[in-house]
Amino acid sequence: MPFRYAFNTWVYGSFPTWLPSYPLDEVIRRLAKIGYDGIEIGCAAPHAWPAHLSAERRRELRRLTESEGLPVVSLLPAPGGGPGFNGASPLPEERRATVEHYQEVIELAADLGAGLVLYIAGWQIFGTTREDAWRHSRDSLAAIAAHAATRNVTIAVEPTAADSNLIETADDALELMRAVGQQNVKVMFDTYHALYRNEVSSDYVRIMGRHLAHIHLADTDRLPPGEGSVDFHGVLQAAKEINFAGHLTMEIGFNKRSVDPDSCARRALICLKRIESELG
Repeated sequence: MPFRYAFNTWVYGSFPTWLPSYPLDEVIRRLAKIGYDGIEIGCAAPHAWPAHLSAERRRELRRLTESEGLPVVSLLPAPGGGPGFNGASPLPEERRATVEHYQEVIELAADLGAGLVLYIAGWQIFGTTREDAWRHSRDSLAAIAAHAATRNVTIAVEPTAADSNLIETADDALELMRAVGQQNVKVMFDTYHALYRNEVSSDYVRIMGRHLAHIHLADTDRLPPGEGSVDFHGVLQAAKEINFAGHLTMEIGFNKRSVDPDSCARRALICLKRIESELG
């Protein structure tokens, strides 16, 4: 089966940099024309902050994605910013707010037809032991996954070494997944974070194996695949070998203002389809 490719909307929105910024409707139409098979929506303003989307607006967005042939495959909560949303926080109020935020995102995922929500496990704050931070994150994830199960949504734990200090590796993500012990909890990874650790991205594919639900693709400095040092041929070869059935999702370009989102999206898709055609 050919791979399915999706694109994350961060580079088209106002998170974490303010510009460039486009309405979500416009982004959906552009990505469909470029040729993507799905869209991953970052849940921040102006695109998909849950409180900003009425029931009618959610139905409108779902109709648009369906008419454009661009299903919503996954949602990514906004992990940082003022509220924090740190599931590993020593503050019970922040942990509670994090779970509530994820529950809102899960409801949005169900409304938009997405079957996957990504879990950013949080970060250890100075003065908190790693054991306590890990336990807090595990408990937050357990509550989030329990709610997701009622909506037929899968939660994918992402190692985020470049941005956090708690779940950094493939083994870390698998350990947290197993500790929660719920069938709708899987794992994913981002080639950018593997690169940060000077690790081999294709190894993540093989280590995560049958538990791998989703992959983020980004090259050095969040460049499109093929423009840095990541071996994407190796990543796709490994994904083919394990019969990966999720979406290969670009999460690129959003770390700076000086980007052309459409160009990033086109270049990434061209590169990966060429590599896919060369696989043994």
